[in-house]
Amino acid sequence: MSGSGVAPVSDGVLPADAARRRLVETSERGTVPADSAGGAAEGTGAPVAEVCPGPGGSACTGRGRPGVPLRVTLALGVLTVVMGSTVLALGSPSRDPFLAPGNSATGSYLATRADGDQAAAAVLAGPYREQPGPPVAAVRHNSVMAVPLAASRPLLAAPAAPSPAIGALFSPDDDGTPVHHCTASVVQSPAGDLIATAAHCVHDDGFRTRLVFAPGLHNGIAPYGLWVPTRIHVDPRWISDRDPDHDVAFLQVRRAGRAGGRIADLTGAERIRFDTAAGRPAQLTGYPEDQDTPVSCRHTADAQGPAQLRFTCPGFPNGTSGGPMLTDLDPVTGTGALIGVIGGLDGGGDDFVSYSSRFGPDVAALYRRAIAAPGPRPPQPGYRAAASGVRPPAAPRS
Repeated sequence: MSGSGVAPVSDGVLPADAARRRLVETSERGTVPADSAGGAAEGTGAPVAEVCPGPGGSACTGRGRPGVPLRVTLALGVLTVVMGSTVLALGSPSRDPFLAPGNSATGSYLATRADGDQAAAAVLAGPYREQPGPPVAAVRHNSVMAVPLAASRPLLAAPAAPSPAIGALFSPDDDGTPVHHCTASVVQSPAGDLIATAAHCVHDDGFRTRLVFAPGLHNGIAPYGLWVPTRIHVDPRWISDRDPDHDVAFLQVRRAGRAGGRIADLTGAERIRFDTAAGRPAQLTGYPEDQDTPVSCRHTADAQGPAQLRFTCPGFPNGTSGGPMLTDLDPVTGTGALIGVIGGLDGGGDDFVSYSSRFGPDVAALYRRAIAAPGPRPPQPGYRAAASGVRPPAAPRS
């Protein structure tokens, strides 16, 4: 597409069982990627002896088991290959319609309108509804100073009031069940259409094609509407080897089921800052996967090596990945300067510590690429938002 640097999206998809296993593993904080599971023995450096049963426990020769004629061994080998191929053919998993390869060279994915609207319909078919929220003070007054961020006492993530620019990131399953697996935040951009989260929240063996962002979510209510991606941007190095130093993603979004409008005009937006010195007081916020209200903690964003930040505060469980690390909060708007998102090392951390890829030159380049990409194309004449395959609306959550 002209000016975007994004190749047309192919119809290729990934095997469902493997893809779903990876999605579950990497949406949870502190889990080990599937590629490294069971590989501990290989990393020890010790040679693994090859055991061959037979008289005297003699070693393998490469030609067959001791005491067994070579032709019998070859026949058994051929039979094993044939039977294994048959099992693989019969047991081949169905292809997952909710992952797409995108453009791995640029780290980009151009989302389809139908996927976004179907995903939003799946969220609304569950215990969620849109209900207009209060207007947001989107302009900072020049005379207002940022609030000093004193550390939380006790040092523990605690329930917090929803912030309009921070919300839950859903990935509805094929049965229509709405599950928010991550957190994201609106960031300032010329087009007012950009949100930030962790790369592992949107890409794992493929780009997630069904994503829905609900800013300010609380008690089953999406006060600023549901927003779906038009383009997703990650660093190609995340795609190639899941480099934890590049666990950051930017998504251009549009209002699901409606034309026009900018998310930043409704919610306000976090400022974004690069190359911030470590050791600054910061606030970390995220939506646990089993809660519709956020948790938050204030402490310091310390250095964890040259490319990671460390935020020591217990209480950020699964679902908080992608949550914003903010400094210099504005008391009028409640927004701050984004210096990181929960992700990076160990899938974002564990029960005691959270990590973030540092916002240095590479993340700055990714941000510039995202704000330079074209906005969404208007719907084609006669287009209708499809909502097939989702359950009827349930009673709103009390």
